[in-house]
Formats: sequence, C-alpha cells, structure tokens
Amino acid sequence: MTVGEEVPARLRRAARALLRPGGLLPRPTGQQRLVDAALALVLTFVAMQYAWGDGYDEAHRHRMTDLVLVVFLASASLAWRRRYPLAVLWIVTVAMALTPDDVARLTFYSCVIAAYSAAAYSPHRLPTLASLTVAIVLISRSGATGPPNPYVYVAPTVPTQYVALFISAPLVVAAIGLRTWKLRAAETHTRLTAVENARTEELHRAVEHERARIARELHDVVTHNVSVMVIQAGAARKIMDKSPDRAREALLAVEAGGRAAMGELRDVMGLLRMDLRTETDAGAEQGFERAGAEPESLAPQPGLDRLEALAGRMRGAGVPVELTVSGTPRPLSPGVELAAYRVVQEALTNTVKHASGADARVQVSYGEDELQVEVTDTGGRPGSGAATGNGRGLIGLRERLSVYGGTLRTGPRPLGGYRVQARIPLLPLGDL
Repeated sequence: MTVGEEVPARLRRAARALLRPGGLLPRPTGQQRLVDAALALVLTFVAMQYAWGDGYDEAHRHRMTDLVLVVFLASASLAWRRRYPLAVLWIVTVAMALTPDDVARLTFYSCVIAAYSAAAYSPHRLPTLASLTVAIVLISRSGATGPPNPYVYVAPTVPTQYVALFISAPLVVAAIGLRTWKLRAAETHTRLTAVENARTEELHRAVEHERARIARELHDVVTHNVSVMVIQAGAARKIMDKSPDRAREALLAVEAGGRAAMGELRDVMGLLRMDLRTETDAGAEQGFERAGAEPESLAPQPGLDRLEALAGRMRGAGVPVELTVSGTPRPLSPGVELAAYRVVQEALTNTVKHASGADARVQVSYGEDELQVEVTDTGGRPGSGAATGNGRGLIGLRERLSVYGGTLRTGPRPLGGYRVQARIPLLPLGDL
C-alpha cells in the first residue's frame, strides 16, 4: 500500500470508529416504559393547556391543527426515549423546527428532555453529538428573535418564575451525581485492591508450588545420577583386580556423575528459600521404590535429545513444527536440558491452546557459553483450551530458568504470532 492510499484508508478507519456504536441500546423495564408514557401524556397536556390558556393569543395566530400535530409529534415520541433515544431526538428536533417562535414553549421542554435522553442513552457517538448541536441551536433560537410586531407582548419560552428552578435543578443533580461517583470510585478502588492482593497471593502460591515441583524434579535427576554411580562403583569393585583399566573408566564415570549431582543440588539450594524437607523425603522414598521395582525408573527426565519426539507428537496433533539445531551439540547438565525441554513443551502447548492453525518453529542454538531456545508461531485463532489457562506455565518457566541463571522473554511478534525465547548460561559439567 502506497502513502497516497494509506492516508484515505486511515481516514476511513477513523470514520468507522467514530460511527461505530460505543455500546448496546438500553432495554427499558416495564416500569420505565410506564414512566416514559406518563411523561409523554403530561407534556402533551401541559402544552395543550398553554395553547388554550396563557398562550391563547399567540397560538391562535396560527392554525391550531398544525400546532396540535406538532405537539403530539414532539410529546408522544418521548414514550420511546430510552429505547430509541437518537430517533426520538431527531423527531423532536423536527417538531421544534416546525414550531413558530412565538409559541416555542409548546415543544421546548420535549426538546430538552429528548436531548438529555440522547446524550444519556444513545451509543452512537458522532451522530448524537451532531444532533445535539442542532437541538441546542434550535433551543437557543427559541425566544431570541422578537415577534413581528414589537408592540405585541409574547410570553417568554421559560416563565420567569421557573428560571431559578432550571438553574438549581441541574446543580443539585450534578452534586448528587458527583457524590455517587465518588462513592462508587471508592468502592471500585477497594474491590480492585482486594483483587490485586488476591492475585498477588495467588502468584506467590503459584511460585512456591512451582519451586516445590522443581525441587522434586531435580531430586529425580540427582537420584538418577546417584543410582548410576552405585552401579558403576559396584562394577568397578568387581573388575578392579582383573581389568584395572575398565575399573578406572567406571570410577571416572562415578566422579562425573557425582559432580553433576552436586551441581544440581547447589543450584536448587540456591533457589529455594523454604523448607522442602517433606517434599524431598517423599521424593526420595518414591525414587528408591521406583529404582527397586522397575529398571525403567532409572531413565532421566527428558532432555534436548527428546525434542524431535516432542515435535513429532505435535505434528501428529495437527501442528506443523519445524525443529532446527545450530551450533555444536554437546552434553549438558540434566537440569539444563530439562529446563530447555520444558520451555519448548510449554511454548508448543500454548500454541495449541491460543493459536489453533498456526505453524510453529523451534530453534536450539548452542553457543560457546550460552544455550538459546526460541519457539515462535505464526498466530491463529484461540483453541478450545484457551479459556483453561491460568498463566502459571510462564511463571514456572521463569522460576525454572532462574535456577541456572537463565532468562525468559515472551511476547507477540511484530508481524503476528508469538515468541518464547530462553537464554541459559552454560558452565562445564565439572565446574562447582
């Protein structure tokens, strides 16, 4: 789109935004409809009484049939002032324009009420503003021009004794409205404060829960390392006399496993600030029970070597996933690999929930001192599970990555879609 085409397009969008309703038309209750009908009858009666009473001389200078039609048009339409406020204002404005200046009181009050109703109830902003401008001009015109004969008395549109009422009534209403607004603002502030406190407490509980879960998972990793160390040490003991070289290799494996386990314990103890003894004991019992019951329990938590299987499962679920690995892959600590795997898993899960029909791309980059994991999608429509999210997934990822000094950045992409990017510093496996 060229610059010459972009400006008219923006103007059209702005015009559509101004003409777009700002809400829904109100649906009055039965009691409100009765009140509006009674108001229409009262105004009709007052106008006709004026025409045959105080304004008899002025009214009878014109055709009474025309005046009766104008009065009925202006007053009767007020019965629908809540349901069709803008249309009623247009009708009353026409009636006001047709009313002679010397009997403007016949439709003056109806026009004031119709203007108020349009401002209070109409959701159409720009048409209402334009219509109110026209109505104000007509109202101000009423009585502004003198009669054709300056020696003929014409009653003012608003009787003198009612001028004080017309001034004080809006002031009283404005004062009551201001007080009500302040009370509601205070109540709203109290509710928002309570909601914010509840939200903060919920986030705190979510963080604590996630930390406990991280501790259990890291305990499983450490249990795996210790189990392998026990097996390697036992094998070294049996072959130490017959094959010292193989026993030396087994002992080196035991040393590497011990260093990895100590590194995991150091990281988790640096993160957690609460007593996890109960969680750790329960996890240890479960770990030893699994180790004694089934050999499969010795398998570690998923790592980067399982990303292809994860991408395959997502493709089977209907999400096209492209997996790219750059740099030189090398062994990492089990905890780092688990954290990177969870980032990809959570990001792809959110793609399924919030961007149905999108294409996803996973990029894993091995740097000299940093591992970068990035998951992007092209954007789509919210899926059926979008409403079930509670926002704890990203909180958990940030807490998990902070164990290893990593960071997480999330947000929409400039050209559509979403990006989840994690950066994890890499240290040698044996660096304690």
